[in-house]
Amino acid sequence: MSERKVLNKYYPPDFDPSKIPKLKLPKDRQYVVRLMAPFNMRCKTCGEYIYKGKKFNARKETVQNELYMGLPIFRFYIKCTRCLAEITFKTDPENTDYAMEHGATRNFQAEKLLEEEEKRVQLEREEEELNNPMKVLENRTKDSKMEMEVLENLQELKELNQRQAKVDFEGMIEQYRELEKREKERIKEEDERETKEMLERALVKRLRDSDSDSEKEEECSSSQSKMSKTDKPTDILTTDKPAEAQGASSGGVKRTKVESWERSVGTLGVRGTLGSLVVRKRSAVAVNKSAPEEATAGPTSQTDLKTSTSDASKPSATQNGSSSLSLLGAYSDSDSDDSE
Repeated sequence: MSERKVLNKYYPPDFDPSKIPKLKLPKDRQYVVRLMAPFNMRCKTCGEYIYKGKKFNARKETVQNELYMGLPIFRFYIKCTRCLAEITFKTDPENTDYAMEHGATRNFQAEKLLEEEEKRVQLEREEEELNNPMKVLENRTKDSKMEMEVLENLQELKELNQRQAKVDFEGMIEQYRELEKREKERIKEEDERETKEMLERALVKRLRDSDSDSEKEEECSSSQSKMSKTDKPTDILTTDKPAEAQGASSGGVKRTKVESWERSVGTLGVRGTLGSLVVRKRSAVAVNKSAPEEATAGPTSQTDLKTSTSDASKPSATQNGSSSLSLLGAYSDSDSDDSE
């Protein structure tokens, strides 16, 4: 590996460097170098702005017959990025800066102008002091006053810093945090109290609504019970006076139904034609005992016999009638109520 990194070259014993021919190059020759624009400038041809730091492939040459304390001055040639016009500027070692020469104008050099103005004022002051000794005294008094003012301002700043150093910032932060915590707790308590009040109001409202609903349900149930007690479909068949058991509103309608039923079929539970149709059988002994009584009684006994037979046949008649005809009446009554 060491053989590949040889830095020394072999020189023969008869080597004479004076015999090496020198290149004769012109003194104003130009080199192509890569540089950045040293300041902001604007092209005079097209008005294009070229900002500081823009990179260019520039041509460099040495300025002839210009030196500053033995230092050469170099000139650079660049081209505008828009119109390709040639722009030149050169070094200024006296001011450690660059000087614009041709093709563009320099922008944003307010700081440089301010420095130049300060230098001019300083030179004028020195000239006045050389010719006028009273002016020197005035300038010294002004400088002493300025120094005193600066010292006073500096002392005030030091006192202010000491006051701020005595302030307990940590304690102030802790107090602020405690106040903030108390405020949060107070807001939380207020929110909880408001929510509790709202829940109580909602509960009272629900209780009131439930009481009113229960009262309405009781009223409805009582009215339904009254209606169920009075409006039975079989009341017209079991009662002799249907108008007294029924309400005032439906009394006339049901009375007409009862009258039409009695006209078509007849009354139930009273003595009538249906009761005389059924004859109860009697035994032979009862017939023999009743024969002399019939002979002696005459027409009155015949009527009594008829009434007795009708009374004896009454339970069976009413039983048969209640078993079949009552169901028929209930069925007809329920149909009529549904139709109404």
